[in-house]
Amino acid sequence: MSDAKLLLTAYWELLHDRLAANNDKLKSALDRIVAAELKELAPPDFDADKFDAYCEAAHAFLTERIEMYNPLGIQYTFDRTSRSMAGKLELQLNWYDSTAEFEDLTKAAAELAAAGISDARLNELADELVCRCGAFPDKSIIAAYEEKPALQKLPDYALAKAIEKTLSSSKT
Repeated sequence: MSDAKLLLTAYWELLHDRLAANNDKLKSALDRIVAAELKELAPPDFDADKFDAYCEAAHAFLTERIEMYNPLGIQYTFDRTSRSMAGKLELQLNWYDSTAEFEDLTKAAAELAAAGISDARLNELADELVCRCGAFPDKSIIAAYEEKPALQKLPDYALAKAIEKTLSSSKT
């Protein structure tokens, strides 16, 4: 395994641990962000049940994201060929394009790993990668939503905003 790939693995693990440790805080932030955005986007007949449904969707996306970053998660179940196909499928399913963001993340990992990685510095470098790049694919989600806000994008957006805020306040 290359040093850059090792660093990316440490990055995913660090994100998993931080999000799991801040689960309750993230859910509270999600609810606040959803409420604020719905003031602008919701039609007049939007009721409490619909609000609750958006919050539940955002909470489910949080659970999904934590599992996405799980060091023993889905990213290790595919071989290289399947990973490429999974990436193409993801671009078709998502309403945002995170290709450039992923390229930036892998480039930053390669730059940080260029001098080599010792066991002692691996976590420090993973933290630096989180500080530089945030949590993938949050930048793509936030940019696409802010360019064209829509109700169907709201749970993803609220999660991305909550994660980035939480990461910036929970640096090691």
